[in-house]
Amino acid sequence: MRSLFPVTDLTTTAAAPDPSGLLTDREWSLDELADAYAYPTTGEAWLRANMVSTLDGAAQHDGRSQGISCAADMRIFGTLRGLADVVIAGAETVRLEGYRPARAREAFAGRRAAAGQGPAPAVAVVSGSLDLDFSLPLFTEPLVPTLVVTGAGAPADRVAAARKAGAEVVIAGEGARVDPARAVRELADRGLRRQLTEGGPRLLGQFVAAGVLDELCLTLSPMLTAGDAQRIAGGPGVTVPERFALVSLLEEDGFLFGRYRRRDVG
Repeated sequence: MRSLFPVTDLTTTAAAPDPSGLLTDREWSLDELADAYAYPTTGEAWLRANMVSTLDGAAQHDGRSQGISCAADMRIFGTLRGLADVVIAGAETVRLEGYRPARAREAFAGRRAAAGQGPAPAVAVVSGSLDLDFSLPLFTEPLVPTLVVTGAGAPADRVAAARKAGAEVVIAGEGARVDPARAVRELADRGLRRQLTEGGPRLLGQFVAAGVLDELCLTLSPMLTAGDAQRIAGGPGVTVPERFALVSLLEEDGFLFGRYRRRDVG
């Protein structure tokens, strides 16, 4: 892996002195990746998305993202989870990707302890209907209790089933739907300020439309799939496209790993 734009200074060119060694083509350590993708230290809620897309805009192949990913992408995926307080996912993504509880990883234990975090991030599943299988390990075997984010109008029997399974129910909407901005606030109020969403596209689209996405970590896969696969974000469009700034760009085996930040945030 090498840095095409240095992580710390976009004004530096690849020909400039590189005492850190980050511009060389080698496998980065998890500590180096964690430093490169560290959350801001403002103490405010920060919503980051991590997605992968092919050259022709497909976010999935055969309904899953694994087929367009790679080993380096999975290292970054694990790093982003290792830094987060909470991983937010839509119910459909939880079903399709076979979500399991986040696990504690020794490589991030010291960093998490120093930041006052628990051993692993919580997983928060966003669902208005709560049409979820609460017998799955995500709900029955988590290291940190799983949260379900729903609206006040969610079916009472499904709310009861979630709580019986040990999940924490977070109300973030007045009706059956979840308000994305309120979901971010409700999780932050529980101390879960370093937020990571892994989609799917419909949930990411809702965060984009609500104007609450602070950062996008996007893997561009050097593949073409054609077909009618979803983009990384779906749903209603925004009136005016929101401009993001490139923070860093890494490369390995033709895969590009971009990190983009909303221009109006520090």
